Amino acid sequence: MTQSLLDPAQPVGEFDHLERLLDAAPHLMNQLNTDRYAAELASGIEAVVQTFTTTNAPFTGRTPADVSVAIDHVDLDSPLHNTRDALTELQDVYLRDAVYFHHPRYTAHLNCPVVIPALLGETILTAVNSSLDTWDQSAGATLIERALITWTADRLGLGPDADGVFTSGGSQSNLQALLMARSHAGATSSNTPTTTATAPLATLRIFASDAAHFSVQKSARLLGLSEDAVVVVPTDANRRMRPDALSAALEAAVRDGLAPMAVVATAGTTDFGSIDPLSEIAALCGQYKTWMHVDAAYGGGLITSLRHRNRLSGIEHADSVTVDYHKTFFQPVSSSAVLVKDARMLGHVTHYADYLNPRGEVLPNQVNKSLQTTRRFDALKLWLTLRIMGADGIGAMLDEVIALATQFGAEIDATDDFELAAPPQLSTLVFRYTPKTKLTVTQDAIRKAIFASGEAVVAGTVVDGEQFLKFTLLNPDTSARDLRAILDLIRRTAAQLEQRGVQA
Repeated sequence: MTQSLLDPAQPVGEFDHLERLLDAAPHLMNQLNTDRYAAELASGIEAVVQTFTTTNAPFTGRTPADVSVAIDHVDLDSPLHNTRDALTELQDVYLRDAVYFHHPRYTAHLNCPVVIPALLGETILTAVNSSLDTWDQSAGATLIERALITWTADRLGLGPDADGVFTSGGSQSNLQALLMARSHAGATSSNTPTTTATAPLATLRIFASDAAHFSVQKSARLLGLSEDAVVVVPTDANRRMRPDALSAALEAAVRDGLAPMAVVATAGTTDFGSIDPLSEIAALCGQYKTWMHVDAAYGGGLITSLRHRNRLSGIEHADSVTVDYHKTFFQPVSSSAVLVKDARMLGHVTHYADYLNPRGEVLPNQVNKSLQTTRRFDALKLWLTLRIMGADGIGAMLDEVIALATQFGAEIDATDDFELAAPPQLSTLVFRYTPKTKLTVTQDAIRKAIFASGEAVVAGTVVDGEQFLKFTLLNPDTSARDLRAILDLIRRTAAQLEQRGVQA
């Protein structure tokens, strides 16, 4: 027992009570159990360090059937009563066969390796376990989150009236933005703040490019809109929304008696990293008095870039913006935010409960701004990253992967057996294997075989009805040499599949 943590004037009987409590709840995190906490976390860190230092591929290639054998043999009603035994077991059921985003030959999805200051933040926030809904559950954590929202809004140029809140990810951020847009269009009750119009729900339309994130369609369904509520706007050769096509779509909607509820511009599409012409889109939104939302889940990290910040020019006109810190800020999931130019718009999601945030409460309660009630203190990870590394440290890593994409895009374009779908816009490369002899296996079969080998992880997508492969570059440790090795792996894998007569 740590005597210094107890009140010296406490009656002796109370010490007996605390010792009984420790015996009854030996794993409970409290002031009596800090030694156990430190020792067991050290064991967990040791297991992670050992796994990272001995992992020489992004994946083992094991199948769901392979991994399920170990998990199915675990009897959850028979605890091991020993941390080291549990961690040894964890190697079999998880750590050994995890997909490791830090490996330089993981090039698939928008998953980044994470920085150590953010991991420090994760350790602290889980131990204290603040809940970011009300002040009396979070105190200073609320103010740290608010400071980071202000920092982000300032870098986006949203102005002095901006505000926002952390969310679980881009899909939730997009949903909340479109909910506010719907409410602002007057499709809900008349007592919502600053309602500007009254439009029947069935007439509302959302405009997004054919390269926009699927969460736009999902959000429309969740908001009770019709199946055709999302108007798909064509893109140009660089997969950017065409302003002329948007203008025509808006004009047609108004002519047909429909109400343009929102335009979703994308700053960093999932496949191509393309950034829509934000200034031109903003002008059209102003002309039609339509909410402008920018999904910058991927491209939002450019606010830290030392070289490419101007690519977000025009984002300052947005009514709302999505930013995912767990993509181009190198933060662990989950860490995202939705920001608004006018703080009053967050009132569209406010609901008062007497037991939580009663009407008239003057304390800074974040639940007033959020779709969620209970929320983790995810902002602490970004806070410590900025305090230890600085924004320039984040930006330098992002600039590194953008430079690699540009360099290697040109290298792929110069080969005679690979074809680029479009020039790189951020840090993704969409391409396909096109040898001189007719390929008898699909791009997808090649991708799956490479994943099964565990040597690399490559993504796949479909462009204009055709299968393509994709590199998503978010790891500053990945080099052109790694990417050349993956291209060679693609060639070898295709040849092996053809020799085996694989047709799919």
